[in-house]
Amino acid sequence: MRKQYRSHLVAEESLAEDPMGQFAHWFKDAAEANVFEPNAMIVSTATPDGRPSSRTVLLKRFDARGFVFFTNYGSRKGLEIAANPFVSLLFPWHPIARQVVVTGTAARIGRDETAAYFRSRPHGSQLGAWASEQSTVVASRAELDRRYAELEARYPEGEQVPVPPQWGGIRVVPDAVEFWQGHENRLHDRLKYVLDAGSEAGGAGTWRVERLCP
Repeated sequence: MRKQYRSHLVAEESLAEDPMGQFAHWFKDAAEANVFEPNAMIVSTATPDGRPSSRTVLLKRFDARGFVFFTNYGSRKGLEIAANPFVSLLFPWHPIARQVVVTGTAARIGRDETAAYFRSRPHGSQLGAWASEQSTVVASRAELDRRYAELEARYPEGEQVPVPPQWGGIRVVPDAVEFWQGHENRLHDRLKYVLDAGSEAGGAGTWRVERLCP
């Protein structure tokens, strides 16, 4: 089950000045290559005593401030982030032999920003955010469907659904971002942006690029 990766080499001088600019280039490439859900990322969190957990989440926006996704704050990842803000994101773009690995700190975004996104979601997804107490035990699928049906009757299509208080956005502010490009003979390119000491994450910090052995 081995595959030779055949792609163009990535030179340091071809990179953008900062990791968010480079991510924008690669994200566009992944979308244009029809990678299935290029915004799907593996979010890894950990408890204060170092027990990790991972799950796939959809990236909803990114800009100079970082990467944003939405979740139930009472979910496992929400609780772990509240106790330990250090997280990792992995974008696995296998069809184009690329991946991006982000490490940084996570924090909740403002409620106004959360509300604006929530109202842009499909009606069914809004109801689902209320019906599911994410990561908690539910007696059966029928119980979950019953909760949804009750909400559907209370808030029919066309009626505004309030934003759940326990639901909202998380922004991951990077302090390092690695761009991985697969090549033949396992001699992959690994180019990592690292925020210089003294620079403030999420601000106009100074980034340096390191080449790592594959």
